[in-house]
Amino acid sequence: MSYVWIFLGGGLGTIARFAGCGVVARLFGETFPWGTLLVNVSGSFIIGFFAALTETQDRGLIGSSARQFVMIGLCGGYTTFSSFSLQTLSLARNGEWFKAGANAVLSFGLCMIAVWLGHLLASNLNSSKGI
Repeated sequence: MSYVWIFLGGGLGTIARFAGCGVVARLFGETFPWGTLLVNVSGSFIIGFFAALTETQDRGLIGSSARQFVMIGLCGGYTTFSSFSLQTLSLARNGEWFKAGANAVLSFGLCMIAVWLGHLLASNLNSSKGI
């Protein structure tokens, strides 16, 4: 049954990525992959938050299937490091070295900060509940 939940989460994550990237591209243009950056940062925050919130054995209402649905399925389908890699390579191949470097540095740096903030927030919520 876990495979079904992961499959469903992956599909929903993929739809959310497609929609989110499309909205950002329409708003800000496609000369820089802002949509992919936004998806990777928000996905990193979500997985950091959810991992910390559900890392203890006493997960309350969150069972292992729900955890797999969100972390493996939803976040796995939503985040786009394969797209990030291809877009960064395309920028570099087009001689846009500054944009390629900025995309790499911003993606890594902001995603690390987002996963840390998500983890910190959920850890504080757990502490306040005595978990």
